[in-house]
Amino acid sequence: MISSLSIENFALIEKLHIDFSNGFSIITGETGAGKSILLGALGLVLGKRADLTSLKNKEEKCIVEAIFSIGKYDLKSFFESNDLDYEEETIIRREILPSGKSRAFINDSPVNLQQLQDLSYYLIDVHSQHQTLALSDEEFQFKIIDALAQTSDRVVEYQLGLKNYRSTITKRDTLKEQLATQLKEKEYHEFLFNELQQAQLKTGELEELEQTYEALNNVEFISENLDKLLVMANEDEYGLLKNLKEFKSILQKNTAFSTNYAALFERTQSLFLEFDDVVKELQRESDLVYNDPEKLEALNQKLQLIYSLQKKHNVQTVEELIAIQNELEGKVVSIDQLENDIHRIEKELETLKASLDACALAISQQRTAVIPALSTQLVDILSLLGMPNVQFKIDIIPTDTYYSNGKDSIAFLFSANKGTDFGLLKKVASGGELSRIMLAVKSILAQYSKLPTIIFDEIDTGVSGEIANKMGEIMKGMSQNMQVFAITHLPQIASKGASHYKVFKTVTGDTTVSELKLLNKEERITEIAEMLSGKEISASALNHAKALLN
Repeated sequence: MISSLSIENFALIEKLHIDFSNGFSIITGETGAGKSILLGALGLVLGKRADLTSLKNKEEKCIVEAIFSIGKYDLKSFFESNDLDYEEETIIRREILPSGKSRAFINDSPVNLQQLQDLSYYLIDVHSQHQTLALSDEEFQFKIIDALAQTSDRVVEYQLGLKNYRSTITKRDTLKEQLATQLKEKEYHEFLFNELQQAQLKTGELEELEQTYEALNNVEFISENLDKLLVMANEDEYGLLKNLKEFKSILQKNTAFSTNYAALFERTQSLFLEFDDVVKELQRESDLVYNDPEKLEALNQKLQLIYSLQKKHNVQTVEELIAIQNELEGKVVSIDQLENDIHRIEKELETLKASLDACALAISQQRTAVIPALSTQLVDILSLLGMPNVQFKIDIIPTDTYYSNGKDSIAFLFSANKGTDFGLLKKVASGGELSRIMLAVKSILAQYSKLPTIIFDEIDTGVSGEIANKMGEIMKGMSQNMQVFAITHLPQIASKGASHYKVFKTVTGDTTVSELKLLNKEERITEIAEMLSGKEISASALNHAKALLN
């Protein structure tokens, strides 16, 4: 509940502080006295946006501060999740600076407007006249039914499931788009991959192929040179091997005379052995050299294939071609992987959908079960409010659409009189009937919600007399479970309050100021008498006011 409200430099209010009780409080005042200003100031601490036009004195900042007693309302989790200090007497302060900037605080911790709005949802319901139109809004109609059906836990479960289901659909659709794109290029990628794969490329093979090709292409020239070399080495009379052997034999004769000759002999021996090995290797190469046109043609075809692939893919090496082959293989394989992933996600979606449908069905069944009780309560209350023949036709209609609160749509129809057709509230209900229906709805919701405070801003529009008296009784009854404020022009309602506050304006020189005060017993009698008869208060009006208060 709201314990107190302090306002400085806001609209027509210079400085105001007022404490509130926890029962049924009445706020009255002449049109234009400042009741809307009071609600506007309260709106600031509840997260409404503001601008410099809110400042009475443009040179000073505006401060609105409200204290809420929240010890009974289980709000610790909200404070923990928002990293705020929890206090049973929580202070919300809003400041508007002359520069136009706005600051907000909860228990002296800076917060943003969204946090204020989120907290206000748990603190107070301000019901203004235009909000009676919300009766025709499906979201509000479901709020009524869900409060009675106590579906909040299931709706949260459903919303989490729906979020997961939709994100999984998005994931699947993204994969499908990737698959469609890759399928367009699939045949071309497969052709390029198969072409490279059939080439059976190996790292370093181009240089080896080119070398072998050159050797086969010049086999006669190579063979002729090898023959000459072997003749020069092995010729019987002048062969290099024979002469080198003889050179070594003569040098050996001098080794006994000097270590220098011995060293030269050793070097010559090494030279002879090395040259002998070279000659033997040349003989083996000569034996291997032969003309092979078929192999030469095969090498030429392989080389032309590699050159062609290098040109097609605009690369210079076989290694780059192999890298492209691996990349293409990955693309071809990724299509299969994408198809498998999509199939897996489709199965997952079936499971999620089944779970979501089961949760939505349970919500729908809970809603359907409470409709008879809701209709009965509405009819009973509205009968007291002068609508004895009112009827409601409320149907929960299952659909295939996933809404934010389930899969139901709702038909909330109304008939005020016997023999009249059912119709939509906004089309067939008058302003006074809408006010009474909304009050009935709020009084029912008060039994099920843990909302600390509700403010009715002239909900009595279009009613008077005994009906107004009954509306006052209903609001008074609501105050047994919550703090209730009624801003009213009707004395029948004003007399039902436990506390009565008056908004009024005073004019000093060129300055007009709005003020709010708690009326004592005598002041209250005078205020209600004035509501009955106007500024000229008659004795009968005073007596009537006392009778109403008694």
